[in-house]
Amino acid sequence: MIQSTNKNTPLTLGILGGGQLAKMLSLEAYRLGLNVAIIENDDNTPAGDLTKLDFTKGWNDKNELNKFIEISDIITLENEFISPNILKYIEKTKQVFPSSDTMKLVQDKYIQKLTFQKNDIAVPAFDQIKYFDDMLYFEEKYGYPVIVKTRTLGYDGYGNMTIYNYEDFELAWKKFNQKKIMVEDFVDFEKEVAVMVARNKSGEIAVYPCVETIQKNHICHKVIAPTKIYIDLSMQAKEMAVKAVEAINGVGVFGVELFITKNNKVLLNEIAPRPHNSGHYTIEACYCSQYENAIRAILDLPLGSPEMKHKFACMINLLGERDGSGVPKGVTTIMKFKNTKLHLYNKKQSRKGRKMGHLTTIGNDYDEVIKESESAFKSIVW
Repeated sequence: MIQSTNKNTPLTLGILGGGQLAKMLSLEAYRLGLNVAIIENDDNTPAGDLTKLDFTKGWNDKNELNKFIEISDIITLENEFISPNILKYIEKTKQVFPSSDTMKLVQDKYIQKLTFQKNDIAVPAFDQIKYFDDMLYFEEKYGYPVIVKTRTLGYDGYGNMTIYNYEDFELAWKKFNQKKIMVEDFVDFEKEVAVMVARNKSGEIAVYPCVETIQKNHICHKVIAPTKIYIDLSMQAKEMAVKAVEAINGVGVFGVELFITKNNKVLLNEIAPRPHNSGHYTIEACYCSQYENAIRAILDLPLGSPEMKHKFACMINLLGERDGSGVPKGVTTIMKFKNTKLHLYNKKQSRKGRKMGHLTTIGNDYDEVIKESESAFKSIVW
């Protein structure tokens, strides 16, 4: 285990970002006896509220970043939008995982796809777009619909547009004006699935179950673990997820999103170099959660078991339904569901579609788990 630079104090884990993923990472870090430092351009974040080591001017403020680096023994991140140049600067004095080299292969989705393609990982057809006619040439080859997306900074459907005709191409060209974009073939999938993979510096790997992810308005709504697909498809998805993490020399925990096509092929969609929505269920359902294994991985400790303690789990995201207070209604009611755990992120303001919390139901009967999770979900209102 890495020793703190101050031998008289616990090791301090620095986290770039202060949202709900950083909060859940922090809770595991505290349980393991670590200190946590948070840096974010906000003084009211879910993770920042948990620590005295809260750097609120953000990583683009050089003095603030230097103070954060100095107090931290090892550093990780909760999102993929931080410039690799900042990570490279941090690496002059402290270790960062995932590394700047890994992030260079992940942050730009076109480069990410190229990397996987070069490593013989099946992905949807894709290409970069430099000129308007490039989109038309791609459609001529693959037909409508296609997906136009920004190469960086896209998440939860932001930065994506499905194209059904020429007029949509014109709208996308205007919408993403001045941004680097790419185009992908539309996948007519049977299921969207995901696999969490933890990998430490020594190369040890822990692979979580293949789960089904159900989207609403391009945002993950529900995760069912494990997914009900043929065992060979599940194994293919897990093997592909591991291969993807190894291709980018990833250290930490990674959310790998995949498609199961209607003709039973497995295609890799995207990889997230951090804890992921599709792994929230692991807190209650698995022997070692994605958050604990993320910490074990970056400290190069032995990884914990990713196996499930219960046969089934269902996680549902709780999204804001209005603008206003971040305090929900129906909390008392949801606590009456005996197999369901509620997680609230302590975000001060609700916005429509904003991730405000999640719930996870566990059990040994598939239908009962789904039924209870959906009933619990309906009982809470923002």
